[in-house]
Amino acid sequence: MPELPEVEVVRRGLERWVAGRTVEAVEVLHPRAVRRHPAGGADFAARLTGRTIGVPQRRGKYLWLPLEGRDLSVLGHLGMSGQLLVQPEGAADEKHLRIRVRFDDAAGTELRFVDQRTFGGLSLHENTPDGLPDVIAHIARDPLDPLFDEAAYHAALRAKRTTVKRALLDQSLISGVGNIYADEALWRARLHYERATATLTRPRSAELLGHVRDVMNAALDVGGTSFDSLYVNVNGESGYFDRSLDAYGREDEPCRRCGTPMRRRPWMNRSSYFCPRCQRPPRVAS
Repeated sequence: MPELPEVEVVRRGLERWVAGRTVEAVEVLHPRAVRRHPAGGADFAARLTGRTIGVPQRRGKYLWLPLEGRDLSVLGHLGMSGQLLVQPEGAADEKHLRIRVRFDDAAGTELRFVDQRTFGGLSLHENTPDGLPDVIAHIARDPLDPLFDEAAYHAALRAKRTTVKRALLDQSLISGVGNIYADEALWRARLHYERATATLTRPRSAELLGHVRDVMNAALDVGGTSFDSLYVNVNGESGYFDRSLDAYGREDEPCRRCGTPMRRRPWMNRSSYFCPRCQRPPRVAS
């Protein structure tokens, strides 16, 4: 699934091409694309029509389009294969086009939601006083947010009986970090994914956060990570950070730091990639 850098790339594209435009018409072409909007496709289209889109926002992996008046937002769930594309009006429909949004101006482009696997979708939600869709009000700030509280995060880590990678993926503690960037940050920090969070000192957790930020900013610079054609920006272009990965997907390849073959281990229905020399596993108490 897309992680923070990929979602931020999409958000920036939407800010350029969609912010400030008023919706003229909405076509819902597949009911699953609005299944998180309980009132259904006709209600979704009717409530969105005539509204002006504000500056797109993001928290962690969650992306939304606030509507003028700040009472409602369109929350975008990209899922495994969802794409928000800005296409010329009249361009051929994509095979898996699910929703089309037309605007009442002469810009000549429209917004399309395309989703091959139909795990994603769009939905309308009321906003909290802070301007977040109410269904994601519990999501923590992400490490690129200027208001992210490092001291509170460190205290939460020390108090939580868990392991470091589980903590990085816990969206109630820190949002936006997924499997790929967790492995990358842990490799840079020389930390094994099963290291207990209670053993992390304040300087060590600050160092890890620094690596999380560095790897995400590096991914942002090249448009995110694309392993197939499913993740693209609003213009349909793939990201290139997969060419710079140090850990993820590099099983049996030499560690870029020490030359030891990288390893992969099953982990929570995913995989963890690590260097057995640079990232030594924690000792098991006898």
